[in-house]
Amino acid sequence: MLLKFFKGTGPGVIFMIAVVSALVMMSVFFKHPLASETIHSGSSMPLYKIIEAFIIPGSLPAMLLSLSITFTMLFLLVNFNTTIFFISERTFLPALLFVFLTAIFPEYQVLNPVIPASLFFMIALKRIMAGYHRQGFAYNFFDAGILISTGSLFYANLIWFGLIILIGIILLRTVSIAEIAIMLLGIITPYLITFGIYYVLEYEPEALLKIISDNLFIPAESYSFSRIKIVALIYLAILAIISTGYLLMLQNSKKIRSRKTFSILIWIFVFSLTAYFAVPSVSVEIMWITAIPVSYILTHYFIYYKKKIISEIFFLLVLILVLIIQGFYLYGG
Repeated sequence: MLLKFFKGTGPGVIFMIAVVSALVMMSVFFKHPLASETIHSGSSMPLYKIIEAFIIPGSLPAMLLSLSITFTMLFLLVNFNTTIFFISERTFLPALLFVFLTAIFPEYQVLNPVIPASLFFMIALKRIMAGYHRQGFAYNFFDAGILISTGSLFYANLIWFGLIILIGIILLRTVSIAEIAIMLLGIITPYLITFGIYYVLEYEPEALLKIISDNLFIPAESYSFSRIKIVALIYLAILAIISTGYLLMLQNSKKIRSRKTFSILIWIFVFSLTAYFAVPSVSVEIMWITAIPVSYILTHYFIYYKKKIISEIFFLLVLILVLIIQGFYLYGG
């Protein structure tokens, strides 16, 4: 059956994942909405502004860059589990599910600030987990701070996820004031460098402060949910709750490192939902961050749930809903 096939690791699976991914990412090629305009108010964050200076939104280079970042994300998603092995099975499912989840909002599959930011966040997550059982001072939390802060220079709201590093320190280490301090230094450093560059180039620092303030605190434009998207989101929310509950039931049977990894992923899931409902400048683009933990949580459920027929049906429904959404988006006007 379909899920059983995609749970495999052979070359045929990789090929079919590429084919399915292409089908649910067609909007990148056939429709070119300027999604970045609905993500930030006023000027873009400094690093995304550099991209805008060289690449025209909706152009072929923009589409290719978006796809390149996406496929790099898919590789990192698979590699993260391969490295830590917290799911205890080699699988490409996290990559496929990530594509499905982000395809719920086709408008945000085109190049926009959250896409490069999510890549930095994924790498930061790997650096956070590298702190587990590391002897001596863990400089990887400094690295994670720099990565999340740099990502926020594309998409400002990523800065709130700096709290995930603190949670990582609490879960993975004996809490050290020095490691918290170096984490904060990592977060501050990219902004100090950016302000320094603005000063050298004789730009007003107040202008940069206004850009950051606008991106963090001016409400995002309201998003109009179609009925099919509402149905898909309700279904995915129910499936995510079921999968999280199933994961928590099995937590005590897992190795300590796996438990801590899943704990951090659940915190990321909670943070992304909280950001959507509590931060006015956050809109549905946050799905690019939310999809990271949810893809692993759903993968765990699909692999370990013993009633295979139910898992197959749940998986097939996700695929069908995504394809319907993409079809409506492409041909529904």
